[in-house]
Amino acid sequence: MMGLPLAFSAPLALTALALLPVLYYLLRLTPPRPREVPFPPLKLILDLDPKDETPARTPWWLLALRLAIAAAIIAAMAGPIWNPPAVSEGGKGPLVVLLDDGWSAAPSWKLRMAQAAERLAAAGRDGRASAVAAMSEGARELAAADTAKTLERLRALKPAPFLPARAATLAALKIFITANPAAEIVWVSDGLENGGARAFAEALTQLGAGVSVSVARDGRDVLALAGAENQTGALSVALTRADANGAPQGKLRALDQKGLSLGETAFNFAGGRTAQAKFDLPVELRNEIASVEIADAGSAGAVTLLDDRWKRRRVGIVAGNSSDIAQPLLAPSYYLTKALTPFADIREIKGQSADPVVQLIDEKSSVLVLADVGVVSGAAHDRLARFIEEGGVLLRFSGTRLAGSSDDLVPVRLRRGGRTLGGSLSWDTPKKLAPFERESPFFGLRVPDEVTVTRQVLAEPEPGLAAKTWAQLADGTPLVTAARRGKGLIVLVHVSADTTWSNLPLSGLFVDMLQRIVALSGRSGAGDEKSGAEAAPGGAATLAPLRILDGYGVLGAPPVTAKPLPVNFSGAADMDHPPGFYGTQDARLALNAMAPGATLERADFSGLNISEQALQAAEPVDLRAWIIALAFIGFLADAFASLWLGGGFRRKGAAALAAALICACAITAAAPPARAAETAPAATQREREAALVTRLAYAVTGNKAVDEASRLGLLAVTRVLTQRTSLRPGEPAGVDPARDDLSFYPMIYWPVVAEQAQPGAEAVAKISAYMKQGGTIVFDTRDALSARPGGPPTPEARWLRDMLRGVDVPELEPVPRDHVLGKTFYLLDNFTGRTTIGQTWIEALPPVDPDDTAPRVARAGDSVSPIIITSNDLAAAWAVDKNNEPLFPLVPGGARQREMALRAGVNIVMYTLTGNYKADQVHVRELLERLAN
Repeated sequence: MMGLPLAFSAPLALTALALLPVLYYLLRLTPPRPREVPFPPLKLILDLDPKDETPARTPWWLLALRLAIAAAIIAAMAGPIWNPPAVSEGGKGPLVVLLDDGWSAAPSWKLRMAQAAERLAAAGRDGRASAVAAMSEGARELAAADTAKTLERLRALKPAPFLPARAATLAALKIFITANPAAEIVWVSDGLENGGARAFAEALTQLGAGVSVSVARDGRDVLALAGAENQTGALSVALTRADANGAPQGKLRALDQKGLSLGETAFNFAGGRTAQAKFDLPVELRNEIASVEIADAGSAGAVTLLDDRWKRRRVGIVAGNSSDIAQPLLAPSYYLTKALTPFADIREIKGQSADPVVQLIDEKSSVLVLADVGVVSGAAHDRLARFIEEGGVLLRFSGTRLAGSSDDLVPVRLRRGGRTLGGSLSWDTPKKLAPFERESPFFGLRVPDEVTVTRQVLAEPEPGLAAKTWAQLADGTPLVTAARRGKGLIVLVHVSADTTWSNLPLSGLFVDMLQRIVALSGRSGAGDEKSGAEAAPGGAATLAPLRILDGYGVLGAPPVTAKPLPVNFSGAADMDHPPGFYGTQDARLALNAMAPGATLERADFSGLNISEQALQAAEPVDLRAWIIALAFIGFLADAFASLWLGGGFRRKGAAALAAALICACAITAAAPPARAAETAPAATQREREAALVTRLAYAVTGNKAVDEASRLGLLAVTRVLTQRTSLRPGEPAGVDPARDDLSFYPMIYWPVVAEQAQPGAEAVAKISAYMKQGGTIVFDTRDALSARPGGPPTPEARWLRDMLRGVDVPELEPVPRDHVLGKTFYLLDNFTGRTTIGQTWIEALPPVDPDDTAPRVARAGDSVSPIIITSNDLAAAWAVDKNNEPLFPLVPGGARQREMALRAGVNIVMYTLTGNYKADQVHVRELLERLAN
């Protein structure tokens, strides 16, 4: 088939061509001559000669035209496709196609395969042998073969989930070129420098004088994810691309272990090669994220897998000396908070507490840190022991209190008093740390030379002490010991958490050690070799592959070539360790195609003796439209010929010609859609419906997920209004302030999306006019969880502030407890949404006159506020699916919170519709007294 450029998608339809002879004889049949019957009234016209004559038989050329029309219709039904043949470069020796088959090739894999197949087919037509070398196969031997075998091997290839090192292929190439000095090399490149493209290209030019080298480069941009960080308020994901141009925007999806979507967010490179995107989700949801992917990217590099190391855990801190220390900035809790904040949510009990340990356990802490707490007794001891047994991590730091007394919640037996190094009574100098051993969770961390220890609590020598030691001093004294208890872990640092015993808390090593300890929380202890101190020395040092990504970024069963992953493996995936999850379902380790912080670079072949061309394959041409057009022209010609031969052309020629021209224009020319004519009636109809029926509206942001949540949320509020009030609103409408007339809608819900472009000056003027004319806009920044009191404004708050600069916004204040908004239908003191901690702002009430004894509530609703600003994500709390099931989880959650959110929505709608009548009800008593008088 490779020598036939013409193909058919339905070749069986061509069998109808065998019926053309039958059609020929049918067209030649002449009907019998009509029998003449004399009729006297027509005697006068019998002698008249007819002016038009009809031939007795169809002319041969008309028969040929009609047969050609029938053949064209049959050929069009067969689906003819023209495949332009590839042009050979004219080489004399065998052709070698080098194929970049890393994950970067996955988005354009079909195009690469088509390009390679065309070049191989062209070489086959010239009688040349060929070979294919995939970069992921390394030094696999190359052997020249005929085109059919080479194409069969080409079709068996698929993208690899890693970026292979191209230099590994050179050894096999040199052997092949030695046997075939006049070979032609075509490199189908991904266009990336990653993997040593420049050095590989230089090596190709040095293979021999008779070797011709050409590169088919992929010019499309490649996107990838370069790590994630679970920050305090959001999950931040780093993106990279090879070019600074191209499409700068896109969308990320966060998925859980079952592949269900937990959230979406937009990203924007803004002209650069790197970008950051954030998922503003509650920490509970962020900890459920198992993977993040670039929507519609289709490669392993566009996927970042997350394991327990990326979970942001809640860490509770209890310091034994926090209440009596004179300088808080030197307290152990200060150093611990600073070191833990980048990767954990810190909870420290401030002020007096009857039992801070129990309180922190009740707050669902994953790790509990005790800094110089001597003895935990009573009910707190029992709760703490159960906390560890159920999988919690207890991290203890030494100090004067722990050195003087100890309990059973330590991994090793301690010696009373400890030892002092470098003091007046000690001949020993301060000790440095020894490098971490391979079995330690700290293995791989660099030990700074400046870190020293001047005092420590010593462990009593006992069997198994070495297995419990994670870190030690240069003289072999244990510095960090650990032991597993039940499903949990007890870790003891034999120095204090401040700088009185060691300068370790001042180093970056302190942060790295704490991060690895916190990452061990929540893991099952049964088979977790990495987190179990006792199991590590004698256990396996590798993790078996569990689920592996293919080149397209899809998780599946591990291939037979995947090798177990060392527990301390660092860097990106390679041939032996493809990206995916390793270990067990309960204790998984994620390995990604891109290392954190890595970047993509575009390859540069300038100055090299290599011919470059764009990666493109000859597109097949569908001939059906052309053949149908020819058949239609034949129909027109047949119509004109029939009119001419039938003698009716002079009488009907003009009309027939006009009809033919109209048909030709209707079929061969498609007029561009008249958007204004199509949209104007729809807009008029929508405005008519909005004027006749009260409808709630939401601002269309362009973010599909946010817009759908707004629509479903307002739809739920509409149903509640119908069920509980006398109002019967219509279905909510999405509005674009730049195009739509806003005056038909009493209230507009506007979810703020920081990535949305700012409205134009005309749209801002319409928004300002709408608010001045009595409309109310509810702006929802949805950032209650990420906003910090006194901190910098969130991206949503900055966006809203920039947008409102051109709007005449009144002075705002938090909704007072006596405001009419809290009593239009329900009595409310908070306007709850998906969260409850956000603040709600409204137009400020006039100042209270000290001489006026009237209550402030009488003036609270004199007019409806044109603007309401909240951060509690109201629509997400309202939204339900078709089965009336909530679509989004609430924080902290519960049916009561969702009911209060719906009540808040009812109050806001009733407030915008009724205005000050509720406030006037406070004067009912005075009015009744006047009527009685």
